[in-house]
Parts: sequence; structure tokens; C-alpha cells
Amino acid sequence: MSTAEAGATSSPRSAAGLLQILWLASPALPVGGFSYSEGLEAAVDAGQVIDEASAACWLIDQLHLGLGRSDLAVVAQAIPAWRVDDLARIQALNAWVLQTRETHEFRLQTEQMGRSMLEWARNLGELGAGVFERLQSARLDPASYPVAMACAAASSDASVHDCLFGFAFGWAENMVQAAIKSVPLGQSAGQRMLARLAHEIPATVDHALALEDDARQAFTPMLAIHSARHEIQYSRLFRS
Repeated sequence: MSTAEAGATSSPRSAAGLLQILWLASPALPVGGFSYSEGLEAAVDAGQVIDEASAACWLIDQLHLGLGRSDLAVVAQAIPAWRVDDLARIQALNAWVLQTRETHEFRLQTEQMGRSMLEWARNLGELGAGVFERLQSARLDPASYPVAMACAAASSDASVHDCLFGFAFGWAENMVQAAIKSVPLGQSAGQRMLARLAHEIPATVDHALALEDDARQAFTPMLAIHSARHEIQYSRLFRS
């Protein structure tokens, strides 16, 4: 069988799982990810990010040192927990996310996006009923974004590995758009940055999948400093 023929025999179930992950990763998902720069805007204001090269380096560092060691690792552990209805595990992961947000802005971001995921599921009606009911029954107070997103991803038949690819790429798209607006940069520069981030994502996903609870961490001092400064920044485009 040729490669083309093998690809043509992909099951409808597998295709549906992939499409659901692409849907969840889309910046068009109404959870508000586009409205956050996660400290990047403050780094621009401070003169630490000034062009395409410095913006790309900033985001690659954030991917490896921030997202890969915290939110991606949480999603990797939360998806299997949602699939077996391990509510104690889900609640523990959610509490870890809320407790380790390093600034007020970051805490508000994960809470707002978590609420928006719940509303997204509710507004889908029957299509999102399962996700909405599971999030409600988990009694997360409130639901953090990584745990809420993991609930939606868990409802697909996609592998955890593919779910993490989607989560990371969705984050990358939002952050590149934030860089384009705040530095500012052109669309071609944005595409080059996105290509560099896409190249880094597989290793970051593999690292996140390998992390145990005692190795997971949220410790990015410079990012936290810029996030705190952003809270009182005189002029800004983004909520964080």
C-alpha cells in the first residue's frame, strides 16, 4: 500500500478527533486568548523586546521555561484524569495552577479563560453538553484554563500527545499576534516567528509529557516582574 493509500484509509473517528483538537487550538475559539500578551507588552515597553529576533527569542524561552514546565504538563496529566473521571486528581491539578500563578494578572487570565471555556461548552448546546456537565460536576472553584481545556480535549479520541501539540500551537499563534501588535512587526515576521516556535514545540511537548508532579514548576522571575509592571503600565493594548 502506498503512503497516499494509507492516508486515505484513516478512520472517520481519528479524523474527528484531529478536527476537534484543531478547533480547540484555533485563536477563533471565544476564550479570549488573543487579548493577553503574558508580559510581552511590558518587555516591549522596557526595551527588552525590540524586533523580530528578540521577540522570537523571548517567546521560545517562554515556551520552554514557562508553558512547557507548567501548563503543558498540567494538560498532559489532566486529560487522562478527565477520561477516567478522577475528580480528586483534576481538583489537585486545578489547585496547583491557581496557586502557582506568579502575578495577579496571570491568575485573572487563567480564571477568565477557564470561565470562557465553560461558557463555550454551554453555548454549544447538545454538542458541548458533555464537556459542560463534566466541568460543572468537578466543582472547580474556579476552573483554570489548562484544566478546562483538558476537559474539552479529553472528549475527543485524539492522543494526549496530539492534544498537547494543539494546546502549544494555539498558544504560539496568540503570542505571535501579540508580538506583531506590540513590537510592532509585519505579518511576514510573524510567520517566521511562528515557524521557529513550531520547530521548538515537539521537544517541549515531549518534556511536558515526561514531567512528574514533583518536577512540574512555575518559576519565571523575569516574566513575573514584567507581568507585575504591566498591571500599572501607563498605556497598553493587552489585558496582561
